[in-house]
Amino acid sequence: MTTHLITGAGSGIGAVLAQRLLERGDDLVLLARSASRAAELAASYDGARTVVADLADPASVEGLDLPASLDSVVHAAGVVELGAVADLGVASWLEQLTVNLVAPAALTRVALPALRAARGTVVLVNSGAGLTAHPQWSAYAASKHGLKALADSLRTEEAEHGVRVSTVYPGRTATAMQEKVHAQEGKDYDAADWIDPGTVAATILHLLDVPRDATVPDITVRPNA
Repeated sequence: MTTHLITGAGSGIGAVLAQRLLERGDDLVLLARSASRAAELAASYDGARTVVADLADPASVEGLDLPASLDSVVHAAGVVELGAVADLGVASWLEQLTVNLVAPAALTRVALPALRAARGTVVLVNSGAGLTAHPQWSAYAASKHGLKALADSLRTEEAEHGVRVSTVYPGRTATAMQEKVHAQEGKDYDAADWIDPGTVAATILHLLDVPRDATVPDITVRPNA
Protein backbone atom coordinates (compact mmCIF):
# COMPACT_ATOMS: atom_id res chain seq x y z
CA MET A 1 0.00 0.00 0.00
CA THR A 2 1.34 3.43 -0.95
CA THR A 3 0.92 6.45 1.30
CA HIS A 4 0.87 10.10 0.24
CA LEU A 5 1.01 13.34 2.22
CA ILE A 6 -0.84 16.14 0.40
CA THR A 7 -1.25 19.84 1.08
CA GLY A 8 -4.01 21.82 -0.59
CA ALA A 9 -6.45 18.90 -0.78
CA GLY A 10 -9.39 21.16 0.02
CA SER A 11 -9.76 22.54 -3.49
CA GLY A 12 -8.38 22.72 -7.01
CA ILE A 13 -5.57 20.47 -8.14
CA GLY A 14 -4.97 19.02 -4.68
CA ALA A 15 -8.61 18.01 -4.30
CA VAL A 16 -8.74 16.18 -7.62
CA LEU A 17 -5.43 14.45 -6.93
CA ALA A 18 -6.54 13.31 -3.47
CA GLN A 19 -9.77 11.88 -4.85
CA ARG A 20 -8.01 9.97 -7.62
CA LEU A 21 -5.43 8.51 -5.26
CA LEU A 22 -8.17 7.47 -2.87
CA GLU A 23 -10.17 5.86 -5.68
CA ARG A 24 -7.25 3.68 -6.68
CA GLY A 25 -6.79 2.46 -3.11
CA ASP A 26 -3.83 4.51 -1.90
CA ASP A 27 -3.57 5.79 1.68
CA LEU A 28 -3.78 9.55 2.20
CA VAL A 29 -2.48 11.87 4.89
CA LEU A 30 -4.02 15.31 4.33
CA LEU A 31 -2.64 18.47 5.88
CA ALA A 32 -5.29 20.82 7.28
CA ARG A 33 -4.79 24.28 8.71
CA SER A 34 -7.15 23.75 11.66
CA ALA A 35 -9.05 21.05 13.50
CA SER A 36 -12.32 22.14 11.92
CA ARG A 37 -10.79 22.02 8.46
CA ALA A 38 -9.36 18.58 9.27
CA ALA A 39 -12.86 17.36 10.11
CA GLU A 40 -14.15 18.66 6.77
CA LEU A 41 -11.38 16.89 4.86
CA ALA A 42 -11.95 13.65 6.76
CA ALA A 43 -15.62 13.80 5.81
CA SER A 44 -14.80 14.47 2.15
CA TYR A 45 -12.18 11.72 1.78
CA ASP A 46 -13.41 8.56 3.45
CA GLY A 47 -10.54 6.70 5.05
CA ALA A 48 -8.02 9.53 4.78
CA ARG A 49 -6.01 10.54 7.80
CA THR A 50 -5.55 14.22 8.65
CA VAL A 51 -2.81 16.17 10.39
CA VAL A 52 -3.08 19.79 11.48
CA ALA A 53 -0.57 22.55 10.73
CA ASP A 54 -0.97 26.08 9.38
CA LEU A 55 1.31 26.76 6.41
CA ALA A 56 1.16 30.45 7.27
CA ASP A 57 3.10 29.42 10.40
CA PRO A 58 5.75 26.99 9.10
CA ALA A 59 6.98 26.22 12.62
CA SER A 60 3.63 24.50 13.21
CA VAL A 61 4.77 21.55 11.07
CA GLU A 62 7.38 20.64 13.66
CA GLY A 63 6.35 17.55 15.56
CA LEU A 64 3.69 16.40 13.09
CA ASP A 65 2.76 12.76 13.65
CA LEU A 66 3.58 11.37 10.22
CA PRO A 67 3.74 7.74 9.07
CA ALA A 68 7.11 6.02 9.25
CA SER A 69 7.07 5.65 5.47
CA LEU A 70 5.77 8.06 2.82
CA ASP A 71 5.74 7.26 -0.89
CA SER A 72 5.19 10.90 -1.72
CA VAL A 73 4.73 14.40 -0.42
CA VAL A 74 2.76 16.60 -2.81
CA HIS A 75 2.86 20.33 -2.16
CA ALA A 76 -0.31 21.63 -3.84
CA ALA A 77 -1.25 24.48 -1.47
CA GLY A 78 -0.49 28.09 -2.30
CA VAL A 79 -1.61 31.70 -2.10
CA VAL A 80 -1.44 34.61 -4.54
CA GLU A 81 -1.74 38.38 -4.26
CA LEU A 82 -1.02 40.46 -7.35
CA GLY A 83 0.29 44.00 -7.29
CA ALA A 84 3.07 46.23 -8.49
CA VAL A 85 6.26 46.42 -6.45
CA ALA A 86 5.34 50.04 -5.77
CA ASP A 87 2.08 48.94 -4.16
CA LEU A 88 2.62 45.58 -2.43
CA GLY A 89 3.12 45.86 1.30
CA VAL A 90 5.32 43.75 3.53
CA ALA A 91 2.38 41.59 4.63
CA SER A 92 1.67 40.47 1.05
CA TRP A 93 5.30 39.61 0.47
CA LEU A 94 5.61 37.70 3.73
CA GLU A 95 2.41 35.72 3.25
CA GLN A 96 3.34 34.51 -0.23
CA LEU A 97 6.95 33.73 0.59
CA THR A 98 5.92 31.96 3.80
CA VAL A 99 3.11 29.79 2.43
CA ASN A 100 4.55 29.15 -1.03
CA LEU A 101 8.21 28.63 -0.14
CA VAL A 102 9.17 28.46 3.53
CA ALA A 103 6.34 26.10 4.51
CA PRO A 104 7.09 23.53 1.76
CA ALA A 105 10.75 23.57 2.79
CA ALA A 106 9.88 23.06 6.45
CA LEU A 107 7.33 20.32 5.77
CA THR A 108 9.65 18.48 3.42
CA ARG A 109 12.39 18.48 6.05
CA VAL A 110 10.04 17.01 8.63
CA ALA A 111 8.87 14.36 6.15
CA LEU A 112 12.32 13.38 4.88
CA PRO A 113 12.88 10.41 7.21
CA ALA A 114 9.61 8.86 6.01
CA LEU A 115 10.39 9.70 2.38
CA ARG A 116 13.83 8.12 2.68
CA ALA A 117 12.33 4.99 4.20
CA ALA A 118 10.07 4.53 1.16
CA ARG A 119 12.48 5.99 -1.43
CA GLY A 120 9.59 8.32 -2.10
CA THR A 121 8.90 11.28 -4.36
CA VAL A 122 8.48 14.96 -3.57
CA VAL A 123 6.23 16.81 -6.01
CA LEU A 124 6.15 20.59 -5.87
CA VAL A 125 3.26 22.21 -7.73
CA ASN A 126 4.89 25.38 -8.97
CA SER A 127 3.57 27.74 -11.66
CA GLY A 128 4.53 29.30 -14.95
CA ALA A 129 5.38 32.26 -12.71
CA GLY A 130 8.17 30.11 -11.30
CA LEU A 131 9.92 30.39 -14.65
CA THR A 132 8.97 33.89 -15.83
CA ALA A 133 7.96 36.92 -13.78
CA HIS A 134 5.46 39.29 -15.38
CA PRO A 135 4.38 42.76 -14.21
CA GLN A 136 2.16 42.67 -11.10
CA TRP A 137 3.41 39.17 -10.21
CA SER A 138 6.66 40.02 -8.40
CA ALA A 139 5.94 38.55 -4.95
CA TYR A 140 4.17 35.43 -6.17
CA ALA A 141 6.81 34.82 -8.85
CA ALA A 142 9.60 35.34 -6.32
CA SER A 143 8.07 32.69 -4.08
CA LYS A 144 7.76 30.28 -6.99
CA HIS A 145 11.25 30.99 -8.32
CA GLY A 146 12.43 30.16 -4.81
CA LEU A 147 10.41 26.94 -4.89
CA LYS A 148 12.28 25.92 -8.05
CA ALA A 149 15.57 26.54 -6.26
CA LEU A 150 14.38 24.43 -3.33
CA ALA A 151 13.49 21.57 -5.68
CA ASP A 152 16.78 21.72 -7.56
CA SER A 153 18.87 21.67 -4.38
CA LEU A 154 16.76 18.98 -2.73
CA ARG A 155 16.91 16.74 -5.80
CA THR A 156 20.70 16.57 -5.68
CA GLU A 157 20.91 16.36 -1.88
CA GLU A 158 18.48 13.46 -1.59
CA ALA A 159 19.52 11.40 -4.62
CA GLU A 160 21.79 9.27 -2.44
CA HIS A 161 18.78 8.39 -0.28
CA GLY A 162 16.65 7.40 -3.27
CA VAL A 163 14.25 10.32 -2.87
CA ARG A 164 13.07 11.76 -6.18
CA VAL A 165 12.03 15.40 -6.62
CA SER A 166 9.76 16.64 -9.41
CA THR A 167 8.38 20.09 -10.13
CA VAL A 168 5.19 20.71 -12.09
CA TYR A 169 4.74 24.09 -13.75
CA PRO A 170 1.05 24.47 -14.63
CA GLY A 171 -0.12 27.35 -16.74
CA ARG A 172 -3.40 29.02 -15.86
CA THR A 173 -5.65 26.36 -14.38
CA ALA A 174 -9.38 26.58 -13.67
CA THR A 175 -9.29 26.84 -9.88
CA ALA A 176 -10.58 29.24 -7.25
CA MET A 177 -7.13 30.82 -7.22
CA GLN A 178 -7.39 31.55 -10.94
CA GLU A 179 -10.79 33.13 -10.44
CA LYS A 180 -9.24 35.39 -7.79
CA VAL A 181 -6.39 36.30 -10.14
CA HIS A 182 -8.85 37.29 -12.85
CA ALA A 183 -10.70 39.48 -10.38
CA GLN A 184 -7.46 41.19 -9.39
CA GLU A 185 -6.60 41.68 -13.05
CA GLY A 186 -10.08 43.12 -13.73
CA LYS A 187 -10.82 40.41 -16.30
CA ASP A 188 -13.87 38.21 -16.89
CA TYR A 189 -13.32 34.61 -15.84
CA ASP A 190 -14.43 31.56 -17.80
CA ALA A 191 -13.13 28.24 -16.43
CA ALA A 192 -13.46 26.67 -19.87
CA ASP A 193 -10.62 28.87 -21.15
CA TRP A 194 -8.04 27.27 -18.88
CA ILE A 195 -6.50 23.91 -17.97
CA ASP A 196 -8.79 21.55 -16.10
CA PRO A 197 -7.41 20.75 -12.61
CA GLY A 198 -7.80 17.07 -13.49
CA THR A 199 -5.24 17.45 -16.25
CA VAL A 200 -2.63 18.70 -13.79
CA ALA A 201 -3.63 15.98 -11.30
CA ALA A 202 -3.12 13.37 -14.03
CA THR A 203 0.35 14.78 -14.64
CA ILE A 204 1.19 14.47 -10.95
CA LEU A 205 -0.08 10.88 -10.93
CA HIS A 206 2.25 10.14 -13.82
CA LEU A 207 5.19 11.56 -11.87
CA LEU A 208 4.33 9.43 -8.86
CA ASP A 209 4.13 6.32 -11.01
CA VAL A 210 7.33 6.78 -13.05
CA PRO A 211 9.40 3.56 -12.66
CA ARG A 212 12.22 3.72 -10.15
CA ASP A 213 14.93 3.78 -12.82
CA ALA A 214 14.17 7.41 -13.74
CA THR A 215 13.31 10.85 -12.39
CA VAL A 216 11.32 13.56 -14.17
CA PRO A 217 12.83 16.74 -12.71
CA ASP A 218 10.53 19.27 -14.36
CA ILE A 219 7.34 19.20 -16.39
CA THR A 220 5.33 22.11 -17.81
CA VAL A 221 1.60 21.96 -18.52
CA ARG A 222 0.19 24.74 -20.67
CA PRO A 223 -3.32 25.57 -21.89
CA ASN A 224 -3.89 25.15 -25.62
CA ALA A 225 -5.43 28.61 -25.96
